[in-house]
Amino acid sequence: MTIIHEHDFIQSVADALQFISYYHPPDYIQSLAAAYAAEESPAARDAMAQILHNSRICAEGHRPICQDTGMVVVFLKIGMDVRWESAMSIEDMVDEGVRRAYLDADNILRASMVSPPIGARKNTGDNTPAIVHMTLVPGDTVEVKLAAKGGGSENKSKFTVLNPSDSLVDWVLKTLPTMGAGWCPPGMLGIGIGGSSEKAMLMAKEALMEPIDIHELKARGASEPIEALRLELHEKVNALGIGAQGLGGLTTVLDVKINTYPTHAASLPVALIPNCAATRHLEFTLDGSGPVALNPPSLDDWPDIVWKPGADARRVDLDQITRDDIASWRPGDRLLLSGKLLTGRDAAHQRIVDLLNRGESLPDGLDLTNRFIYYVGPVDPVGDEVVGPAGPTTSTRMDKFTEQMLGQTGLIGMVGKAERGPAAIESIKRHGAVYLMAVGGAAYLVAKAIRSSRLVAFEDLGMEAMREFEVEDMPVTVAVDSRGESVHESGPAQWRGRIAGIAVEIVS
Repeated sequence: MTIIHEHDFIQSVADALQFISYYHPPDYIQSLAAAYAAEESPAARDAMAQILHNSRICAEGHRPICQDTGMVVVFLKIGMDVRWESAMSIEDMVDEGVRRAYLDADNILRASMVSPPIGARKNTGDNTPAIVHMTLVPGDTVEVKLAAKGGGSENKSKFTVLNPSDSLVDWVLKTLPTMGAGWCPPGMLGIGIGGSSEKAMLMAKEALMEPIDIHELKARGASEPIEALRLELHEKVNALGIGAQGLGGLTTVLDVKINTYPTHAASLPVALIPNCAATRHLEFTLDGSGPVALNPPSLDDWPDIVWKPGADARRVDLDQITRDDIASWRPGDRLLLSGKLLTGRDAAHQRIVDLLNRGESLPDGLDLTNRFIYYVGPVDPVGDEVVGPAGPTTSTRMDKFTEQMLGQTGLIGMVGKAERGPAAIESIKRHGAVYLMAVGGAAYLVAKAIRSSRLVAFEDLGMEAMREFEVEDMPVTVAVDSRGESVHESGPAQWRGRIAGIAVEIVS
């Protein structure tokens, strides 16, 4: 009988969460590097370069890959011959490991969990509770799979129950474009087929923790139907032309992983969950000999890619910008922002809109006239940092506020990640504003451009409080111009056509 000690289990969870916050799995880095080498879209290639550069400096500096350090999801396979030496429940031990990891003073991770889920939605402050799934199995060890799942990709999870005769491939190809780019491609797709509704979702989530091996599968060929389905979906999803960050390109997914389970004869449950560019997961086994020993990857595993702004990038002074200046920008233009930039996310936008609706003034010192706002909830700084990793959050969550923000505050520009919806685009066009896109998955690289940070309003909102960043050469791309033209529409459409043309050439 194996004895698992409370301390060993808690410490292993804490160490693993710290580890995955700054080390990408080597298989992801190798696969992304291969995609970067093959990519023909300049915009997608630039985005991949930022992600790869960001990954390396995070590994070197032991700082989070993304500002959204995720909610913790744990799958446990507990041997039936294991005995626990602890007065705590297993869920409580997991939560204690999460608490230690996220409050580690050497590498503070952002707490994102709120409770209750509706109403006050107060941040728990330590990223607990975790989402824990347990299975009892024969044996005398504890197998642990854990992940830190970002909200941007989690929010794009999809589920359906198809008729048994329906095409699963058609459903995926119809569904994926509706998910937008908020899940920060290129990443992975986890698919669960069969079982029940909850079983399918669990299988899809656990599939995301498997290693990337699609290139090996391509090389040897499919030996059974699920492998053939993986290859078909990988090819056809990439043929959609969505590309890195939704900008259009050859690679949208690096792999497609599928788990299955028997199901009712009348049903075909299908779950689809994407993983983002901040792919964070790890598995290990405890056998009673002590906490897990984690071996850091070699920096030689990272490609020698250092992102630098292109020669065509235009420098912009945010402190002098006017509506006339932004009128000349076009979708796909690359900019380097310098000057003062306000920050704000969902909660801050709600506060501002509530004040406007009541006819009240904005807080002292908060003036949005001719300003840009950056949708970000940064990680707390450590050491001499001005701010921790500070990548963009998904902009579509702010669409509902866009008309009032542009029409009643004097705001002229927004910075975030992924596409904007039709109503937001129409509002941008109506007010002659612009929307700029920063690369999701390059949070530490973005933070390097931030020279100072000061609190402006709503301090009680924590990481969602409004701040003023002073930035220098912060890289962004024009995503929606003042005429309402969107690169997230034109880019994928262009590359979908080009990929189809390439396929025709190969066939002919």
